[in-house]
Amino acid sequence: MAWSTRQLAELAGTTTKTVRHYHEIGLLDEPERASNGYKRYGAGHLVRLLRIRRLTDLGVSLADVPSVESGDEKARQILRDLDAELAADIERRQRMRRELAAVMDNRAALDMPPDFQTLADDLPETQRSLLLAYSSILTPEAMAALREQLSRSRRDFEAEFAALDEDAPDEVRQRLAERMAPDVRRQHRDHPVLADLGSSSHRETAVAESVAVHALVEFYNRAHLDVLQRVHAILFEDDTTESESNDARA
Repeated sequence: MAWSTRQLAELAGTTTKTVRHYHEIGLLDEPERASNGYKRYGAGHLVRLLRIRRLTDLGVSLADVPSVESGDEKARQILRDLDAELAADIERRQRMRRELAAVMDNRAALDMPPDFQTLADDLPETQRSLLLAYSSILTPEAMAALREQLSRSRRDFEAEFAALDEDAPDEVRQRLAERMAPDVRRQHRDHPVLADLGSSSHRETAVAESVAVHALVEFYNRAHLDVLQRVHAILFEDDTTESESNDARA
């Protein structure tokens, strides 16, 4: 007994269009035709079609099917490459599941870069937004340094800085800057990659600076920016004083 194209396709779990396509590209031999002109397929065609389907279900491209069937070194390399792709895809999907779980557990994690979700509850919304913006420009090394820095215990002045009112008086801003400066210097010493935006970014310096400036201006108020400028001035003055002292001793 022989089968029609439709019957063969049904047995193999595919479509008549697919069977015809395999004929066109030379993967499946054309069968003999009955006296009425209809194609008549046998068990060999079914086995061949099932073999092709199995390989394509495993991710082998139609173009690579003949090479894989040959069983030579090229076939083994194709399968090794496919296995590597599948391993990478599994890892990516596992990471996606971890991130989805973090978002389901805590909506705030949606505002954090990957691997930062566990810190979501400890950071104000403004800082979460800054981190997400910075993730578009910083290198993995710089992001890892930020993660390590943020994983430490919170300093009491951090909450004060986060809650700083735009109309905070000058003396409050200066006092806060003086409290923050030693900690910023320590961060730069422990994580030098964070001290220079040019070296910590995988983008062009101009692009990285534009992201950093826009993010700071949009997510911080004028008092926040003023305190950061004061911190920078304190660090610069300290560096200048230290340099002059070293020159004098020399």
